[in-house]
Amino acid sequence: MSDRDPFCQPRRTRTGAALTLVFVGVLVAGAATGSLPGHERGSAAAAPSSRTPLPAAAGRHEQVARAAAEAAASGKSPMEAAERAVSRSGDRWGAVYSPGDYQEFQEALDGQYTGVGLWARRERDGRIDVTKVRSGSPAAGAGVRAGDRLRSVDGRRVDGLPVTEVVSLLRGDAADAPAGTAVTLGLERGTRTWRETLRRARLSTDPVAVRRLADGTTVIKVTAFTKGTGDEVRAAVRDSPAASGIVLDLRGNSGGLVTEAVSTASAFLDGGLVATYDVDGEQRALHAAPGGDTARPLVALVDGGTMSAAELLTGALQDRGRAVVVGSRTFGKGSVQMPTRLPGGSVAELTVGHYRTPGGRGVDGRGITPDLDAGGDALARARTVLTGLGDPS
Repeated sequence: MSDRDPFCQPRRTRTGAALTLVFVGVLVAGAATGSLPGHERGSAAAAPSSRTPLPAAAGRHEQVARAAAEAAASGKSPMEAAERAVSRSGDRWGAVYSPGDYQEFQEALDGQYTGVGLWARRERDGRIDVTKVRSGSPAAGAGVRAGDRLRSVDGRRVDGLPVTEVVSLLRGDAADAPAGTAVTLGLERGTRTWRETLRRARLSTDPVAVRRLADGTTVIKVTAFTKGTGDEVRAAVRDSPAASGIVLDLRGNSGGLVTEAVSTASAFLDGGLVATYDVDGEQRALHAAPGGDTARPLVALVDGGTMSAAELLTGALQDRGRAVVVGSRTFGKGSVQMPTRLPGGSVAELTVGHYRTPGGRGVDGRGITPDLDAGGDALARARTVLTGLGDPS
């Protein structure tokens, strides 16, 4: 199992839908929430007032809202009623969030999370090892190191648990475990075992990582499209050596803000169409800003964990002939969700439309087929392709 960033894991699953926080190796519910032009996150309306939703999508929103209202009037849980309604709707990506979880979902899109700042991995024998500690985090301040074994969280043994469940324990419940709350870790390093009580803190994400290979190739790894990701990618392109090719690594990127994916596309395109999408039947288009680098050789790396906004970006670069796509077929999440406020403050997100690549391809349920299979070493394959594209390094 690969390393997992603790801020991007689901806290728990509920009846009918997996509660997710956008990113990272897990299914994303509402990956496009609030990210499309004219859509306000958290708005009570599922769409701008200038258009009339088609009955299918509008009806689903009304049914869920009605179920929640009736439950509230009879003294029952409106959130549980909404979850049952979403489950019956057959909406694969539909989800219901508590007020606290939806707020956290929005904050995650803004590039923030509450946690202790460590990454964990489950080994073959079931043990949970710390693989990375964020600089300046509570975990780093307490002296936790990569390689330490995590034995327990608040007294609960974690050996054998899925990493997602361990992360959920570390983060706690959204409403009951804000920044400043304590969590006690049981740790082991060599022959030493000890307990460390940490205070959760508000931390920022690092969705873009840049490195330069010995041959001059620039690798830009984008793990999620949070606020500011596009600016970071454009800066990385500007700062990379003029003679170098670029590998845009989107493996494991499960989406985020569609506007940031379009901004990222603008780093490599000189304007033009990035995608079309429909919301309750109304067709719209997304365009790149002019002035992107269109000359530098570019390879996009993808895999089965490349989803949603990352697929939108991949499809644009592929259809417009800007990049060679290397890897394996992407996940196939090409739908658009919109939020509806429910009685009690919870939020239902339901699918209202789908997007298509510049060439008119639908992604939902199909994914993006790469131009070339990655083979054993995806990065080496990408480097070989760059050479063939004319990378002079």
